[in-house]
Amino acid sequence: MSSRLAGLLIAATVIATTAGCVVEPPPRPHPRPVVYAPPPPPPEVVEVIAPQPPPPAVVEVVQESRPGYVWARGYWHWNGRRYVSVAGHWEPVRPGYHYVHPHWEQRGDGWHFHVGVWVNG
Repeated sequence: MSSRLAGLLIAATVIATTAGCVVEPPPRPHPRPVVYAPPPPPPEVVEVIAPQPPPPAVVEVVQESRPGYVWARGYWHWNGRRYVSVAGHWEPVRPGYHYVHPHWEQRGDGWHFHVGVWVNG
């Protein structure tokens, strides 16, 4: 075989094996914009006013203490017609805060309910 024919044969083989092969880089993902939004406002507190005093305190059997938790006492919830008992629950301790239990307070226009909250200090 002549060297010219061998060169053409090699060139034809290279062309045949690489024809149509295009290497494209993978598509780059479009960066998503980062939006820094202010934190949402605290949930709106709806004041509950009942026309009559709540029944005596809810009697609960509290398990022994749990390290890192405080017991949030149960309370009476006014549903618009009558009082309904709500069971207590464990709240994780928040360092630097103390827990104020839910309670009712009498004012001139009726009985006002205060939800259980964590207070600084």
